[in-house]
Amino acid sequence: MRVLIDGYNLLFQSGLLPRRRGPDGLQRARRSLIRHLARLLEPEAVERTVVVFDAQQQPPGIDTVEKLHGITVLYAVNYEDADELLEELIRREPTPKRLLVVSSDRRIQRAARRRRAHPVDSFEWWNELQSPGPGRDEPLDDEDEEKPDIGNPFPEGYGL
Repeated sequence: MRVLIDGYNLLFQSGLLPRRRGPDGLQRARRSLIRHLARLLEPEAVERTVVVFDAQQQPPGIDTVEKLHGITVLYAVNYEDADELLEELIRREPTPKRLLVVSSDRRIQRAARRRRAHPVDSFEWWNELQSPGPGRDEPLDDEDEEKPDIGNPFPEGYGL
């Protein structure tokens, strides 16, 4: 099944968007979301996942289409908003019955239902995605690098 995701909608529901973002905070939050998705989705689903973000103009140093951690990321640069691009992608989907559309936006959910795709609320989908299951019992880490094992910092018998 292909997965089409309303990017900022899911980002806000995920809790990955910090209150204080700084100059490149939004870009870091988007990349964090993509990293989390790549870790949480089944490996075969990663390649079939498309995330769409609003973009009034092309983000500096980023193409309007990019591949991050196996996930296709689209920026709706030549569209009124991401919803317009999402609706177009739903309309153009050759097998809509095999399309999962992740958005809490009723407009996008209606567009998915019209084509007999499967709409799902972003918050519900994110929570379900994070629930324990095969390959999901490892804690998520925002860093791409592996942290060194420093051993047990407490003396033997501490806390008994």
